[in-house]
Amino acid sequence: MTNKGTLFVISAPSGCGKGTILSEVFKNYNNVFYSISATTRKPREGEKHGVNYYFMSKDEFTELINRDGFLEYAEYCNNMYGTPRKEVEEKLEQGYDVILEIETLGAKQVKEKFPDATLIFILPPSVKELRRRLCKRATEDTDVIEARLAKGVQEIKEAYHYDYIMVNDELSDAINDFTAIIHAAKLNGSKMTTKELIEEVLENA
Repeated sequence: MTNKGTLFVISAPSGCGKGTILSEVFKNYNNVFYSISATTRKPREGEKHGVNYYFMSKDEFTELINRDGFLEYAEYCNNMYGTPRKEVEEKLEQGYDVILEIETLGAKQVKEKFPDATLIFILPPSVKELRRRLCKRATEDTDVIEARLAKGVQEIKEAYHYDYIMVNDELSDAINDFTAIIHAAKLNGSKMTTKELIEEVLENA
């Protein structure tokens, strides 16, 4: 049986550890494609083009927008971020589950285009803890941290619109919760009705 893959959209405030959760889950999740976002921000130390992000100039990003090359895009902290459309659609058709790690505005855009997409929001234990994590990261100055924190609070208010909500407090618990959500979403979001599934099995006797 060849079914299209499931599209998962993951959002969380910066500093919530969604990247760490995803990297651990992927170790035991083979049939998955992690969509790499494009961005106009500069790479952080250790980040690589085509691995962490597709790093683009503003002109390159704008050109791709004009060619309808993004599934979604938005401005965040004075930089542009977007999801290249072509590779996501190709992987879904090939039967891969696709995971998009994007912010809340982009998630809304994706949900409008893909109503079957499953939206998952990862919360911090508290805003106070979120501030501590951002400061501990020590990759940005105070003004940027405060901007990310303010943006994070606004993003948390958008979590009401997501299909699943989870909290990243203890990493091991968060990984288990995330894995359970993935399995539940795939069961609930099957692309075939019971009748269609039975008929396909019989046809391939």
